[in-house]
Amino acid sequence: VQLQASGGGLVQAGGSMRLSCAASGGTFSSYVMGWFRQAPGKEREFVGAISIGGVSTSYADSVKGRFTISRDNAKGYLQMNSLKPEDTAVYYCAARRGRVVQSQMLYDSWGQGTLVTVSS
Repeated sequence: VQLQASGGGLVQAGGSMRLSCAASGGTFSSYVMGWFRQAPGKEREFVGAISIGGVSTSYADSVKGRFTISRDNAKGYLQMNSLKPEDTAVYYCAARRGRVVQSQMLYDSWGQGTLVTVSS
């Protein structure tokens, strides 16, 4: 499956933003979808993931209670609220078969990333 993330941009601290991940070339509903981010000068890290069918989700502690992942049959979404300057990063969506995991090494398909900048 091919993925393309979109929706990034500039937002003030405390604001909200929603990222989308469009899928093509496969049955997206058969994949777990994950979101990851890479801040300047740091390694890429897990943000959250949603299971096939949207039954369960998993979030990094740093975003829990502020970010929400959802999906439909063709797209995935990352709703980000109460944004902080430390949320500034390139955000990637990724997909894998099987169950929700946090390790990026276990995701097979990746989108190109979209930049989110949170100003203070």
